[in-house]
Amino acid sequence: MRKRKVSNPLALAVLSLLTEKPMHPYEMSSTLRERAKEESIKLNFGSLYSVVESLRRHELIDVQETVREGRRPERTVYAITDAGREEFVDWESELLSVPVKEYTQFEAALSLVGALPPDEVIRLLDTRRMRLTTEIVSQRAVIDEMSKQGMPYLFAVEADYVLVLRQAELAFVERLLNQMRDGSLEGIDFWREVHDNGGANPESGWETTPLRRVK
Repeated sequence: MRKRKVSNPLALAVLSLLTEKPMHPYEMSSTLRERAKEESIKLNFGSLYSVVESLRRHELIDVQETVREGRRPERTVYAITDAGREEFVDWESELLSVPVKEYTQFEAALSLVGALPPDEVIRLLDTRRMRLTTEIVSQRAVIDEMSKQGMPYLFAVEADYVLVLRQAELAFVERLLNQMRDGSLEGIDFWREVHDNGGANPESGWETTPLRRVK
């Protein structure tokens, strides 16, 4: 992945908006919220201003004009530069075409799961299973409502992606739970024995060769 001058995904959203027309930050924020982009991109007004300033500093956008409407404060309108258009196309293309390693919190927790007793992990995963089930129902409802309103699938593609991820995660959690409950999970007896004997983590007594992902 290329190192970007501005790497915050919110910057990508700003560049995308400005390919449509010049905007001031308040309009950018309002448009992103109207399109529910905060569901996919972390958005708050303070960080938006920081991103806009960073994009301007790197000459990816530029000030077009300053306007005042009635008694409202002056607002600075920004336009995308040629360099900004090139950056947007290159960045968006890279994100769509190149899979990257994303460090999710659930993966981090799974990598350390042995530090908790198996029965406690079963309880926690069962709670996650129920919450995932609820999220999936809610996500399906959102997609169905968009369809009923006549919105094309293009506008629901990220919601569908989230749904597929949640369904895959639920299937994984259910499989792991079943293996732990019926004792078929390889290593669970050793895991349980360590905690029954007052140990802290099965990994501390197990010599392994470090795993490396294939690049």
